[in-house]
Amino acid sequence: MTLINKDWFEELSSGAPVPGGGGASAMGGAAASLGMMVGNLTVGKKKYAAVEADVKEYMLKLEKLRDEMLVLIEKDAECFKPLAVAYSLPSSTDDEKAEKEKVMAEALVTACSVPLEIMEKGLEICLILEELAVKGSVMAISDVAVGVEFIRTAVLGASMNVYINTKSMNDRETAEKYNAHADELNKTVAEKADAVFDKIKETLKCR
Repeated sequence: MTLINKDWFEELSSGAPVPGGGGASAMGGAAASLGMMVGNLTVGKKKYAAVEADVKEYMLKLEKLRDEMLVLIEKDAECFKPLAVAYSLPSSTDDEKAEKEKVMAEALVTACSVPLEIMEKGLEICLILEELAVKGSVMAISDVAVGVEFIRTAVLGASMNVYINTKSMNDRETAEKYNAHADELNKTVAEKADAVFDKIKETLKCR
């Protein structure tokens, strides 16, 4: 029995503008589920009694983050609608051009908000997985590695939706502010995810 909603993937495969890369990036919430699985394989084990309280706390946070990422899949599609409307506005006269520019500026800010939120939550997930790499069951350590690389890709992917929207902004100060925030999130998540992945890889190869 498959638990995947095939219809959503069919929509993603279509020529429709949404869902797209933003919604697909939010699927990185699966990394939170992998973390929860590691937690479930850790709690209740005598060997990990000293860290059980921490792991339970991580699981609660991951469950919340997973659910929030699922909401962001739909929210990403909703935030695209104002942008699509803005692009279709007439611009024949000076008044129409001014109105279109105003609406476009607002729509571009809205369109940046969701991918940035995906990136921020991705960092939260990554930080918890970093802890689980140390405190989680060694029997599931490979799943932590999968999780950190999954969320790394999700964060990097979401940043593309930030950059494509900031590229169209006339307000370059706002654009650069968003770009700088995305750059920092990319850097932090990539460094942490790769460090965790490499450490786990070496641990497994040495067994």
